[in-house]
Amino acid sequence: MSVPTSRSYHHGDLYNALIIAAAELIEESGSLGFTMADAARRAGVSSAAPYRHFKDKDALLEAVTQLGFFALGESSRRIALSHENGSIDTIIALGQNYVAFVQEKAPFYDLMWGDIGTRAMDDEHFNRSASGFYVLEAAVGAYLNARNIKAVDKLDIAIKLWALVHGFAAISMSGKLPHFHPDADVAAMLDSSTRLFFAGLDTVSVSDR
Repeated sequence: MSVPTSRSYHHGDLYNALIIAAAELIEESGSLGFTMADAARRAGVSSAAPYRHFKDKDALLEAVTQLGFFALGESSRRIALSHENGSIDTIIALGQNYVAFVQEKAPFYDLMWGDIGTRAMDDEHFNRSASGFYVLEAAVGAYLNARNIKAVDKLDIAIKLWALVHGFAAISMSGKLPHFHPDADVAAMLDSSTRLFFAGLDTVSVSDR
C-alpha cells in the first residue's frame, strides 16, 4: 500500500499520522501484531497520544481498513484510466489488479474482509464510493452501453464479476491451488473466465436488443 511516511507528523494531524504509522507497521511485518505503543513510537508521539483519537487498537485498525479500501480504489481508478472505456480489457485488468493487490497486501485483505472490515463499513464516515467496486460497476456499465445491452443490470453483473475475482484471490492466497492445478496461471484463468462470462451474456442479450 502506497502511503506517505508517518515520520512527517505535524501537530494537528495526529489522527492521520497514527493511521499511516499502523499501515507501515503492518506492511513491514506482514502481520497485525503491532501495539498502540509501536504506532505511537513510529508517529513520534508519546504512548498515551493515540488514545486521544482511538479508544483501542481495534478502532485504529478500523481506520487502517478504510485506508486499505481507499488504496484499492485508487489503484482501480488508475487501471481504468489506462484502458479503453467500455472495453472488456478494462474489466479484466481491474480483476487482475484486485487479485494482485490482495496477494501483495495479504494482511490488509484480512482486515478489509474480516470482522474489523465489517465494522469499518458500518461506520457512518466510511466512504463506499472510494472503494474499487464502483470503478468496476462503472466499467461494466460502459461495456453494456457500448454494446447497447439493456436487458441486464450493471450492478448485478458487477457483483457476479466481483464474486469471480474474489474467489480467484482467495484460492490464490490460500496456497492450495498448486495441489489441484500445479500449472495454474491465475491471471490467464481470470482473463478466460471473464471473456467466457461476457460471451454468454452477449448471446443471451442479443434477442433483447
